[in-house]
Amino acid sequence: MDERVLGLDIGDVRIGTAVSDPGRTIATPVDVIRRVGWGPDVRKIAELCRRFDTREIVSGLPLNMDGSEGFQAGKVRALCAQLEKAGFRVSFQDERLSTVAAEEALLEDNRPREERKQMVDKVAAALILQEWLDRQAHRK
Repeated sequence: MDERVLGLDIGDVRIGTAVSDPGRTIATPVDVIRRVGWGPDVRKIAELCRRFDTREIVSGLPLNMDGSEGFQAGKVRALCAQLEKAGFRVSFQDERLSTVAAEEALLEDNRPREERKQMVDKVAAALILQEWLDRQAHRK
């Protein structure tokens, strides 16, 4: 496949974004979208999809530690349903502890606190997308 995949880390205030290379091997952090509402959020995500010429999205799914879906997972699924209505293919990837892993990676890189705060969502999106890409490659 030579189509990139857009990765999302959807929170209540921000959406971290990442994109794969065309060969679907490596995920790279892209940007952070400030949440406004479903309509504007879907439009911003659609703009990124156009920019990277893709219709495929992987969203992190915030599961509880026991693997069940809670209230936050329902909110993520609701936004993703809007993306599907807009014509995008959406897959989900368990995102448990992705933000913690992103924060640890940024700490190891000796990033200042303010810089970590601005980057953590897009780094988490890249970790979510990378895990999905690795799982897809393993299936082949």
